[in-house]
Amino acid sequence: MKLTQTRYEIEKGIATVRLDRPDKMNALTQTMRKELIEIFAAADQDDSVRVVVVKGAGKAFCAGADLSTGGSVFDRTIQEGRKVSIREHRDGGGQIALAIFRCRKPVIAAINGDAVGVGITMTLPMDIRVASEDAKIGFVFTRRGVVPDACSSWFLPRIVGISKAAEWIYTGRVFRASVEANSGLFNHVVPQEKVLDRAMAIAKEIAENASAVSVALSKALLWHSHAEADPQSVHLVDSQCFFWMGHQKDSYEGVQSFLEKRPPKFTMKVSGDMPDFYPWWKEPKV
Repeated sequence: MKLTQTRYEIEKGIATVRLDRPDKMNALTQTMRKELIEIFAAADQDDSVRVVVVKGAGKAFCAGADLSTGGSVFDRTIQEGRKVSIREHRDGGGQIALAIFRCRKPVIAAINGDAVGVGITMTLPMDIRVASEDAKIGFVFTRRGVVPDACSSWFLPRIVGISKAAEWIYTGRVFRASVEANSGLFNHVVPQEKVLDRAMAIAKEIAENASAVSVALSKALLWHSHAEADPQSVHLVDSQCFFWMGHQKDSYEGVQSFLEKRPPKFTMKVSGDMPDFYPWWKEPKV
């Protein structure tokens, strides 16, 4: 991948994704959108990647969409030189969100600074969010005359509840992360200088101690159980997953390493060792 507005590095099982337009507060462009989609597709397929950490270059995480082109910035009727119909259009923020959602590796947002508009909605399909206490957060879409993007009307109520989501979306207000530290949006709210350290510590804990396949299946269970009608339906699925993992080599290694009081050496790979019943849900055609 040739990256111009992002950076992608892998070290000791942890992939670091950096939004890299610090002079523009990492505002999202079409180029950055395409690069992020490619990065998450690559991370999903790369067995050397156990966890992904996303951060912003400079003082901001992401200031939202780049508005420098003026009032027509959200007019999508012409795309790449041709007229596009309402049925053809697919929201760019949603394409990023779905790429993250489909990634089988855990994704951690290190929100090191301001995250507004798509800058915060792109973090919702990420599994864990660590935020700077001074970071300005805003679901500002109604104040820009548009609606929430990036599938956030699906993600946000599931994370913070419908009432809190409605308040943030309808008002479009901007707030400090510290003010909403207990909202459920953030796993940790810490001083700015500690954001990346906390995110990397969580990533390291996952990479060094957990089975990659166990984590991938656990991630799928957590996210896709929302679609089940009741806990009995979930019981059928997690019974399958537990039964299948129980006779795999990672399960034997996990138990044996515990008994021998040593770090585990898991060898199963997400790229080729997932069960034949995965995925158990039906993917809609988009």
